[in-house]
Amino acid sequence: MPRTVWNGAISFGLVTVPIHVQSATENHSIQFHQYHLADMGRVRVKKVCELEDREVAQSEIGKGYEYAKDQIVAISDADLRELPLPTAKSIEIEAFVPLESTDPIQIGEGYYLAPDGQVAAKPYKLLVQALGRSSKVAVAKYAWSGRERLGLLRIRDNVIVLHAMHWPDEIRSPGAVDPPDEEVSEEEIEGALALMETMARDDLDGPEFKDTYTDALAKIIEAKREDHELPEAPEPEKPAQVLDLMAALTQSVEKAKASRGEEADVHELPKKKAVAKKATAKKTQAKKTAAKKTPGRRPRSA
Repeated sequence: MPRTVWNGAISFGLVTVPIHVQSATENHSIQFHQYHLADMGRVRVKKVCELEDREVAQSEIGKGYEYAKDQIVAISDADLRELPLPTAKSIEIEAFVPLESTDPIQIGEGYYLAPDGQVAAKPYKLLVQALGRSSKVAVAKYAWSGRERLGLLRIRDNVIVLHAMHWPDEIRSPGAVDPPDEEVSEEEIEGALALMETMARDDLDGPEFKDTYTDALAKIIEAKREDHELPEAPEPEKPAQVLDLMAALTQSVEKAKASRGEEADVHELPKKKAVAKKATAKKTQAKKTAAKKTPGRRPRSA
């Protein structure tokens, strides 16, 4: 069972739902330690007091704020728990908004909110059903780890999920990115849409969404442990320079269909735009030639 990372309550108007918070995700990546390569002795980081020049235990360590160079203000965990904020002890729902109104770039890690005791059962279920029926998400404020945060509450399998969010002023403007000023034809857009449709999925349960990096790393560790030859790394495909975007899109569609066991339909690339350009150029040249041959009209005399 996941450990509880925070205890408090959800505040929904005058309704209070006692909850405890559990992490909704877990890390399956392989963890490394640091070793001295000469003798493979473990290298550890020691916490040393600069004034006493000695290693200190975790129980001797606390938080402090450097108010001035020669003045440190000590802040204890008890001080943080007693912050003069309603969000220090509860998740305060501020508004309900459509999910699509929230920019995904704001959304961070997720947590499951579990009802804390029988007294929380009914108001918890009430919030679950109300959120589900409204098709909206709740935006709330809460204070953890020495700072107030913005959060998003939604429902997943009848469980309330809290997503940490960035404050709007923490999101950098995309203005720093200089998008290319290139013209894209309608045929190329339709080709990209066709590729997207071929790659469309209803879920993310396929083998292509498996962590192959961790599997490959585990094979290397096992080979070295058994003193075997390391598995041969596949030759990476070199990205080809796209000279004909439409041809690349068409080939990508056929390749995606083939990978899904669908019959590949070979068809010619659209040439309408090129033909239209040539026809327009011919018409323009003809008009210019005609204009040179036709004498201009003289103005009528009064």
